Amino acid sequence: MAPGVARRARQRVRILPLAGARSRSAEDWWWDRLAPSGSGYHLLQSDSMLLVLPGPGPARRRAQRRAARRAQLLRLHGARAAEAKAKPRTAPAPAPAPQQEPDPGWGDRIPLEILLQIFGLLVAADGPIPFLGRAARVCRRWHEAASQPALWHTLTLSPPLVGRPAKSGTKTEKKLLTSLEWLMPSRFSQLQRLTLIHWKSQVHPVLKLVSESCPRLTFLKLSDCHGVTPDTLIMLAKACPQLHSLDIQHSMVSPGVPRGPKEAWATLTGTSVLGLQVESTAVVSFLEEAGPRMRKLWLTYSSQTTAILGALLGSCCPQLQLLEVSTGLNHNSTPLQLPVEALQKGCPQLQPSGRATPPGPGFPSLEELCLASSTCNFVSNEVLDRLLHGSPHLRLLDLRGCARITPAGLHDLPCQELEQLHLGLYGMSDRLTLAKEGSLLLTQKWCHTLQELDLSGQGFSERDLEQALAAFSGAPGGSHLALCSLNLRGTRVTASTVSAVISNCPGLLYLNLESCRCLPRGLKRAYRGAEEVQWCLRQLLTSLAPPS
Repeated sequence: MAPGVARRARQRVRILPLAGARSRSAEDWWWDRLAPSGSGYHLLQSDSMLLVLPGPGPARRRAQRRAARRAQLLRLHGARAAEAKAKPRTAPAPAPAPQQEPDPGWGDRIPLEILLQIFGLLVAADGPIPFLGRAARVCRRWHEAASQPALWHTLTLSPPLVGRPAKSGTKTEKKLLTSLEWLMPSRFSQLQRLTLIHWKSQVHPVLKLVSESCPRLTFLKLSDCHGVTPDTLIMLAKACPQLHSLDIQHSMVSPGVPRGPKEAWATLTGTSVLGLQVESTAVVSFLEEAGPRMRKLWLTYSSQTTAILGALLGSCCPQLQLLEVSTGLNHNSTPLQLPVEALQKGCPQLQPSGRATPPGPGFPSLEELCLASSTCNFVSNEVLDRLLHGSPHLRLLDLRGCARITPAGLHDLPCQELEQLHLGLYGMSDRLTLAKEGSLLLTQKWCHTLQELDLSGQGFSERDLEQALAAFSGAPGGSHLALCSLNLRGTRVTASTVSAVISNCPGLLYLNLESCRCLPRGLKRAYRGAEEVQWCLRQLLTSLAPPS
């Protein structure tokens, strides 16, 4: 430190006044507050700072007392620690900690009977696979429950199909077959219903396992399965005495020794996906073996179905209650010829599927119904009645292409204010047997509300059409004015009938007379607008006028 600075610092050192001083300035008072008398501190003031420094004497003695007390506490603490080490205290027994590893016995607390009921509900909803296989790996109790044969009463087996080539599909089926070889003897002893879908190469080994391990089988369905031989079906019929239902729609059968590449595969009912055929000896042999106990049979119709029906007519299945013959995906040109009387004698227990079906509530607010089709469909009077028996407010009914609907069926409908009725048959009337009478039932019921009527292609006679269209002229109150569109294309309507309709319906704006063979040439076309319709009326009247 420079000599000048040290000199000034010594000059500013203030000696604290004595405690008994009578008069002090404010500065002295603040100095006293910062360094009280007897505290062992004194103040040192320089140009830019104020230092509080410990002084000799009392402060050092206080520090020594504090150090002595601290040392005493440390000695006391050390003595207690040494005593605790020398004589460990007995701690109370700790509470049992929860086990860290999973409890292996929580599933054992559920009774096996209740566990079986729970599993049974899940199996009934989603099937035994894959649930039972996964549940068997939870614990020993679940494995025991999942292994009960009572849960494996219904089973569907289908190898995966997504993006698999032919070789890969064969490997997948063999792998699944390996699993079934140890599953069936232990768990499938009470199997009752089995469905096989999309099996291409391993159907015979699977059905052989079924015949060996499933004596209680009652229902078997083979859907899109290839390579089912007649021996396999006969083996099942002998090994499963309770088998009474067989569904072989759209499956394939392989003859014992194929005579050529085209006979390698064929359907059980005679028609394969490729259109190949083989004798239906497999199904007939099965029915001869299991026929007395057969109750339900599903087939795909083909030309070979005649042999199967012949076996049914021969009373080989007297207990048969359900027989379903589907047409499949291919349209067969040969119609099914079914001798009903002979079938009633051969299968007296057959029950119609719709006998016990009660009528539904219907559609009470329905106003429009369209069942139109460009080709002939199978909508019948019964189907129409089931749809519309509760629809009194129907306004529009489009049945174009519905050749099985008759005027009597339409007359029984509950709707009384029908405005649009379309019964046209376009390009199909030549192949059908159509009704020649009954059109009067339609016009008598709805002549006061009909605005559009389409009878194109119908086979009503000239006399029947004349009586039907005459109903518009006799409607009370002039309600015939509602008719504004009439399509008679391809019918047997005569010139006198058409002229009477036009005269009685001045509001007619559309009239189609194309292909009407009973009309003069030059008038067989469609007329649009009131002017064209009136021009047609004039031409018709001219043609009807007697020659002068």
